[in-house]
Amino acid sequence: MSLLSLPQNQTGQTLIALLVFISVAMLLTMSAAAVTIINTQTNSTFANGDAALQVAESGVDNAMQRIIRNPSYIGETLTIGDGTATITVSGTTTKTIVSKGTLGGLQRTITATANYNANVLTLTSWSETP
Repeated sequence: MSLLSLPQNQTGQTLIALLVFISVAMLLTMSAAAVTIINTQTNSTFANGDAALQVAESGVDNAMQRIIRNPSYIGETLTIGDGTATITVSGTTTKTIVSKGTLGGLQRTITATANYNANVLTLTSWSETP
């Protein structure tokens, strides 16, 4: 039986089935691409957030060294790699160090408390703050 001998209502069924199959395949391909793009963006954001946290931690480390050298140190803005740590220090014998690490539009903050007594700096707490 040739294509020309088929009844009129059956000649388009193969074409319609092919169009449905191609549409479903395109939808699945676009969905997979969207999931891949979203995962890549999420991983990049996570990596930048982690790097911002490392910048903030470096700021606290820097502040502790500066306090040991100069007990009246009150903070600074420090460039660390591609990020920036904004450091503030308050207190006399109990020092509160706040370091805000910024990288790629993301910001993470570390707050540390240390006791400074007889030229000895003792870290008492270290935490990430929102």
